[in-house]
Amino acid sequence: DRPPRTEYHHTVIYEAHVKGLTMRHPGLPEELRGTYAALAHPAVIDHLTRLGVTALELMPVHQFVNDHRLADLGLSNYWGYNTIGFFAPHNAYASWGDRGQQVLEFKSAVRALHEAGIEVILDVVYNHTAEGNHLGPTLSFKGIDNPSYYRLTDDPRYYTDTTGTGNSLLMRSPHVLQMIMDSLRYWVTEMHVDGFRFDLAATLARQFHEVDRLSSFFDLVQQDPVVSQVKLIAEPWDVGEGGYQVGNFPPLWTEWNGKYRDTVRDLWRGEPRALAEFGSRLTGSSDLYQDDGRRPLASINFVTCHDGFTLRDLVSYDDKHNEANEEGNRDGESHNRSWNCGTEGESDDPGVLALRARQTRNFLATLMLSQGVPMISHGDEFGRTQRGNNNAYCQDNEISWLHWPEDGGELLEFVRTMVWLRRDHPVLRRRRFFHGRPVEGSHGRLSDIAWFTPQGSEMTQRDWDAAGASALTVFLNGNAISEPGPRGERITDDSFLLLFNASPEPLDFRVPVNHGRQWQVVVDTARDEGIPPGSGAKAGAGDRLTLKDRSLMVLRRPA
Repeated sequence: DRPPRTEYHHTVIYEAHVKGLTMRHPGLPEELRGTYAALAHPAVIDHLTRLGVTALELMPVHQFVNDHRLADLGLSNYWGYNTIGFFAPHNAYASWGDRGQQVLEFKSAVRALHEAGIEVILDVVYNHTAEGNHLGPTLSFKGIDNPSYYRLTDDPRYYTDTTGTGNSLLMRSPHVLQMIMDSLRYWVTEMHVDGFRFDLAATLARQFHEVDRLSSFFDLVQQDPVVSQVKLIAEPWDVGEGGYQVGNFPPLWTEWNGKYRDTVRDLWRGEPRALAEFGSRLTGSSDLYQDDGRRPLASINFVTCHDGFTLRDLVSYDDKHNEANEEGNRDGESHNRSWNCGTEGESDDPGVLALRARQTRNFLATLMLSQGVPMISHGDEFGRTQRGNNNAYCQDNEISWLHWPEDGGELLEFVRTMVWLRRDHPVLRRRRFFHGRPVEGSHGRLSDIAWFTPQGSEMTQRDWDAAGASALTVFLNGNAISEPGPRGERITDDSFLLLFNASPEPLDFRVPVNHGRQWQVVVDTARDEGIPPGSGAKAGAGDRLTLKDRSLMVLRRPA
C-alpha cells in the first residue's frame, strides 16, 4: 500500500458517509451496500476519480453506539458522533459474515482508494464519548476512572459540557492525552489513513477552561513523528464560552473555514455589505491565516457539509423542516443563510427552478475558483435533498441516503468541469497569498491580482464599502505566480477574469483594458449546459458582456 501523499494545493475533498454514500448505488451488489467494501468497489471509485476528487473524508467510523432516547423513538444515531471504541472500525459497516473482520475490510477499502490516488481522511470525535451526562450510560471510562477522563463541575456528580453531548473529555489528563495519541497513531500506522478532521476541535484545546492554542494536545501532535506528518483539519469551534476559534489554530493545522461558508452564502442570497469580506474569502482568507505564518491552504473552503442543508436544500428552503427528528422542529440551526428563490420547498415553477439551478452552479463555481482547499459534500453534485432537514443525524433512511440517478445530468458535468479547471490551472490553487503587485521576474508590469467594478475601473474603498455592492471583476495573472515549482522552476499559467454578478438584475460588464487583448468565456453559470472547450464566446479589451442576474462568468487568456 502506497499512500498518495497529495499536497494540499492539489487536494479536493469529498465528505461522505459510508452508508449514505453507497446504500442506494445501483451498480453495487446488495450485500455490499452501506459497507466499507462498497467504498472499494470500482463503481464508487470510478465516480470519485472522474469527479476529480483526491481525498475522501469519511464521517465517523470509530465504533459508536446508539442513544437510548433515539432508539425509543424508532430512530438511530446515523452520523456516528457517539464514539465508544477509538481503536476499532464500526462493526455495522462490515459486509463480511464474521463481523470481527471489519478491520481487514476497512484496510482493504483504504488500499483500493490509495491505488486510485484517493486519500482517506477520518472525521474523529475525541472531544466526548458515548457515555453522556450524569444520567448515563456507564460503558467504560466512567467506570474505570471517571474524574481522570471527564471534565467535572464543582459538584463532581455532574459534567462540564462544551460539546452539547453531555460530557467533555479532560484534556489535561495524561490518560486522555495518551489514549488520543495512541488512537491517532494506530489509525495511521495500522489502517494507513492519510489524515483526520477533528470534530469540535476547540474542546481539544481546553486544557483548563478557555481555548488555548498552546495546550498540551497541540504540543503532543506537533512533536509526534507519525501524527504530525498527516493532514490535520480542525472544526475550529465548540458550544462552550469563547468556542468559535476560526483562524486561531496553530500553524500545523488547517481549518474548516466557517466564515467562508457564511460569506459566500450571504453574497449569493443578496445580503448587503458582503462584497468586501467575499474578496478576502475568495483569495484564501489572509485576514485569518497570514498573521501566524499560515498560507491560503490553511482554509478548508466549503458551502455545505453533513451538518446543515444540502446544496439543493440551501437554494430551496428558508426554514428548517426537521419534524422527522421527533423534537418538534426545535433541533438544528435556525439561521441557515439560505434562500428558497421565491417558493418554500419543492416547486414546479420554471422560473424558480431555473434560478435554483443557477444559484447551485454559482456556489459550486465559487468554491472551485477560491484559493484554499475545496470540500464538496456527498451528493451535492447530483442535487441531493434531505427535504429541508438540516440536522439529519438520526435519519438512517431515505432522507439521508444518496439516491444515485441513472444519468448525473448537467449538474454533475458542471461540477466535473469546475474541479478539473481548478486542477489544471495553478493560478486557481496558489500556495501563497496574492501580493497585489507585480511579481519579480514575471513578464510585464501587471500585478498578480486586480479588482475592477463592472464598468472596468479599479475598485476603490468606496466601491467596496457600498451597501448595495454585489458585483465585481477579478483579474488573476497566471504570469505572476510567486511560488516556485517542485524543482524550483518558475510556474506560469493562463490568466483569468472572474466576473461575479450577485445582484437581482442583469448587468453589463466591461472587459478591463491593459490586462489582455483577447479573452474567451470558459464558464457561464447562466447556461444550463456547459461550454465545450474552445467554443466559448470571445471578447476583447474594452468589450461589454451582459451577465444574467445572479450569475458568474470565467474568461481565460492563454499564457
